[in-house]
Amino acid sequence: MNRTSIRKILNIILVITVAGSWISIFFSASGTLMHNGINSLKYFTVLSNLFEGVASVIWLVSTQKNGRASDRAELLKYIAAAAVGLTCVTVLVFLGPLYGYPAMFAGGSLYMHLLTPLAAIAEIIFLSDHEYTRRDNRLVVLSPLIYGVFYLGNNIINGIGEWPDTNDWYLFLAWGYPVGILIFAVICVVTWFLGLAMRKLHRP
Repeated sequence: MNRTSIRKILNIILVITVAGSWISIFFSASGTLMHNGINSLKYFTVLSNLFEGVASVIWLVSTQKNGRASDRAELLKYIAAAAVGLTCVTVLVFLGPLYGYPAMFAGGSLYMHLLTPLAAIAEIIFLSDHEYTRRDNRLVVLSPLIYGVFYLGNNIINGIGEWPDTNDWYLFLAWGYPVGILIFAVICVVTWFLGLAMRKLHRP
């Protein structure tokens, strides 16, 4: 079985697991994802996993023409892998020690926080035959950057509010807007390094 065939199987699995884990969280919030239903879409964890699922669908569809994915589909997979990778790194390095790993990996969060990110990153490193460029590496910061603009903008427009009905659900603004902006800048840098690591470890 060649790489493309293995990737097709993996991407089908990713679509199923992303959909399944979100449905699980949609109907019953678990772990540190305290909001279910449509409100679950405010979390970067959920959005990045759904992005990975959509990227997988686009990649699968693009392979139907000549057996190979388009460059745009490959780029989407790379950006999505960095996005879910950021979720995984944040949980392993910061949130896990803070809130406990059992809470972070409860229910559908196990897939969203760990299994889907690891599978997405492994796909880029070991299975993709696409050559990722420095420009592609820069583009991986778009996901956290767009989310950061939305997050900060929502708080500026609608106010921070008070827990549990706060718009600062990640508590990034607990020390003020300058610190919150700095946190998002660091997040973008970490995402860029994740993209760089995947690009350097990648063996087409």
